[in-house]
Amino acid sequence: MRTLIIGTAGHIDHGKTSLVRALTGVDLDRLPEERARGITIALGFTHLPLPSGRTASFVDVPGHERLVRTMIAGASGLDAALLCVSAVDGVMPQTREHLAILELLGLRAGVVALTMTDLVDEETVELARMELAETVQGTFLEGAPIVATAAGPQPRGLDELVAALDALPEVRRGDGGLFRLPIDRAFVRRGFGTVVTGTLRSGALADGDEVEILPEGLRARVRGLQVHGEPVRRSRAGLRTAVNLAGIERDDLARGMVLTHPGTVEPASILDVRYRHLPDAAPLSDGARVRLLAGTAEVMAVLSLLEGGDALQPGTEALVQLRTEHPVVALPGDRVIVRRESPVTTLGGGTILDPWSRRARRRERPRLVAELRALEAGDRRVFLARAGDRGLDGARLRACGLEPGEAVRLGDRHLHPDIHRELVGLLLDALAAWHRAHPLLPGAPRSALAAGRLGRLGDRAFLDLLQGLVDAGRVVADGPRYRLPDFAVRLDDENRRRADALAARVAEAGFAGLDFAALVREDADLVTFLVDSGRLVRAGSQVLEAGRVAALERAVRDFLAAHEAMSPTDFKTLTGLTRRHAIPLLEWLDARGLTERRGDVRVLSGKAAAEA
Repeated sequence: MRTLIIGTAGHIDHGKTSLVRALTGVDLDRLPEERARGITIALGFTHLPLPSGRTASFVDVPGHERLVRTMIAGASGLDAALLCVSAVDGVMPQTREHLAILELLGLRAGVVALTMTDLVDEETVELARMELAETVQGTFLEGAPIVATAAGPQPRGLDELVAALDALPEVRRGDGGLFRLPIDRAFVRRGFGTVVTGTLRSGALADGDEVEILPEGLRARVRGLQVHGEPVRRSRAGLRTAVNLAGIERDDLARGMVLTHPGTVEPASILDVRYRHLPDAAPLSDGARVRLLAGTAEVMAVLSLLEGGDALQPGTEALVQLRTEHPVVALPGDRVIVRRESPVTTLGGGTILDPWSRRARRRERPRLVAELRALEAGDRRVFLARAGDRGLDGARLRACGLEPGEAVRLGDRHLHPDIHRELVGLLLDALAAWHRAHPLLPGAPRSALAAGRLGRLGDRAFLDLLQGLVDAGRVVADGPRYRLPDFAVRLDDENRRRADALAARVAEAGFAGLDFAALVREDADLVTFLVDSGRLVRAGSQVLEAGRVAALERAVRDFLAAHEAMSPTDFKTLTGLTRRHAIPLLEWLDARGLTERRGDVRVLSGKAAAEA
């Protein structure tokens, strides 16, 4: 379906709803209060087939000043605007406010309808047309068609208006992007249950999908979809969509919430924004409390200036940070409106650059400004730089508009290439430092390297970092240890003397050996080196000299060649050991595969017998 989402805007009683009714035959003042008061209170929706085959989806928003919040909720996600101005009253203050809001929300196309022309003479119509052309000068509606219309008993200009709407530029959307549907209405429909409506901002939604309702984190399942009142199996970006939800109550939902697929979007509380202050707004001071309208949500926020001094003057722009009282659901590129806390008037608006920022300290502002200007220039990898060693998960990477190839993946995280290079340098430096501190050891255990900044990466990310260096040949994996390719254990004269002395001490202990734990406390690196080099052998809790182990194995083999079995007493006689040392050593020979226990005696194991 080729759709064009058009929002009507304009002052109260300037004929927006009547014009839409004349075009579509649908009365959007559906609520009893709306009919009684003659104004639109809630958002109204209907559609109109256009001659080109496209469908115009109308969002008829309120014009009453107290209902501008509803107007902004409806205006989020629009493709174009239909600005309605009465030929009777002409341009009113709220006409200008609506026009400013639409421009702040990023609209770039639209049509102007001069309404109620059947109630005035032609001279008044022309004067109103001239005033309108002057009003829209310098805005996105400059040069847009101004169509004189009447929706009364004698309609005027409707065909011309339809043609002007059909001439609006095509908006092409795909199913890509993260699915988001900001809720602008929630109600219960008899026989169906809970229903929410909104304009699908990005991505796609299918019947049967599980959805998450943010920022509350509630879960529900889609059990029906409608687009323009017709059931569909799937809806996509740009379509006005009604969603029937199972597993959630109407009272749990409110405008401002957003439907997403679970785990794909994270609510935000600190937003970095390129902000434009309206020319007729009062100066805005650093630290001011404001009302922030984002999508269909409204929250209170504190606005901090990142540049521009202590106050923002009318008609100027600046980078600002907005800290919200409650989380909102927003992505980079979304538009926001800022209004005064009291009295409630529109101050300005802008574009979100980073919705997941950290609170800006005054001394950090120059750096943040530089980062945000880089973002504005198109360097999306600023998000990766800001994420630091934590990196971004896959969902956040997509939300930031980044491709996997722009980052380095470690575990389930994606890091900036520069940060990855820093971590690689840290790991190689840590390994070099280990070699300097432990020249007798063939390499470092993984746990010794995963310390400090590297240790905060998490197991999966650290293992990927280490394995990447192994795969690249920059680190060698030697069993459970890692070393630099050009490292080898080389004994100097002093270490050779110490190694010979320790080996001699162990040899003197005979078959009893020396306590391994005690030797490690003396010199762990030297003991490890002698064990790794084969000069010493660890036998359970003891350490024996390799020649003693060989002599012991020969003695046991010779004994069992002459006898059917060997008892513990035989072994004690053979080795001259006490029971305290003999039994653990027998058990070690069993584990080594030389002997095999049968009851209270040992025999030569099958493997050892085959080797004999």
